[in-house]
Amino acid sequence: MKRKLVLLLLLLGSLSLQAQHYDVAAYLYPAYAAGDPRLRPFWPMGMGEWETVLTMQQRYPGHAWDRHPLWGYINEADPAVMEMEIDQATSHGVNVFIFDWYWLDGRPWMETTLTEGFLKARNRDKMQFYLMWANHNVGNDWDTRISGHQEGNVIYRGGVNRGEFEKICRRNIERFFKQPNYYKIDGKPVFMIYEVNTFIEGIGGVEAAKDALAWFRQEVKKAGFPDLELQFTMWDSQFNYSGVDEAKVKAGRPRDNFIRDLGFNSMSHYQFCHFIWMDDDYRNILDRAYQEWDKLEAEFTIPYYPHVSVGWDNSPRFGDSAVVKENTPERFEEALCRAKAWLDARPKMHKLITINSWNEWTETSYLQPDNVYGYGYLEAVKHVFGPVSHLPQAANKAEAVDATYHGGVQAVYFE
Repeated sequence: MKRKLVLLLLLLGSLSLQAQHYDVAAYLYPAYAAGDPRLRPFWPMGMGEWETVLTMQQRYPGHAWDRHPLWGYINEADPAVMEMEIDQATSHGVNVFIFDWYWLDGRPWMETTLTEGFLKARNRDKMQFYLMWANHNVGNDWDTRISGHQEGNVIYRGGVNRGEFEKICRRNIERFFKQPNYYKIDGKPVFMIYEVNTFIEGIGGVEAAKDALAWFRQEVKKAGFPDLELQFTMWDSQFNYSGVDEAKVKAGRPRDNFIRDLGFNSMSHYQFCHFIWMDDDYRNILDRAYQEWDKLEAEFTIPYYPHVSVGWDNSPRFGDSAVVKENTPERFEEALCRAKAWLDARPKMHKLITINSWNEWTETSYLQPDNVYGYGYLEAVKHVFGPVSHLPQAANKAEAVDATYHGGVQAVYFE
């Protein structure tokens, strides 16, 4: 009863703030695509990681994980499909997609969902987007034929050297930052880095990383933007990438100093599992997440944007996993209310909330409708934030690449 009363009060408070604008940003994992030959070594059926979802019961007969997408096994690199997804997202209150963006083996990887799907959707202007550089190493995890053999081998390395980094930055500025619906804070395009430690290792150390990120910022300014909003992906707040022995630090904030010196302007999480043990009741997990928000605010001087994960169960990839219990849409809605209230109590902060995720099916943390909860998670977002009632405003006069969709409506489902 007490929790219901708290939820009611949070909802009533949100009604008094209807005029307040919130950016509800869902991470989008771009592996559910057809037509990309570079994906076939991992998923030979040609439907991306839908193969892992589709074959779950075949690989693990009778397993408790038996989920199916209500929209079918859609090809998200199809602009007609993405138009449907944009309509569904915005009608339920999600107005930003954060694309997991990969650069592996000297080239973009899994990019077609963004370039062929989202940017060619006729209604793309209803939705904003930005990039989270998913610069992690790639091992056996994605290929279910070998995922059970964690040998520590690396198929692709996520780190890059300085020359490769400059190539990445110039390409992203021209191809993505200049899109009129690229997400910006105070006119500054947002770019998130997933593994800062991997970036530092690849670029050649902490000082080299500082120099490279300062160069990136200047390139963004040269392109006509006021600055760059560089976003740090927080994992465990007790990270130590700098080698500082904190036991010998008598005062100050060494982790805060470290990420500010690198040039980061803000931070959020990608997944609760990065800092919370997930084999637990969702309510307990949320309580620990709320504590972490406050802890990060106290320890760091750059803004932390609150994050909410839908759930966690990695069984489709491995057959076994920590599993979140009782992460119902109702409890998820309660978490969104808490995130909204947390931002409302900080009126000077930009109103950004991140959600994991739009479509992380093989990690069981997605908003898309399924056979278990239907549209429950999307409806929860809508209950808290309402449908998107505005169009993104371009913060830069630069012309976007031609993204007109010239084809007819294509098949939504894989055959």
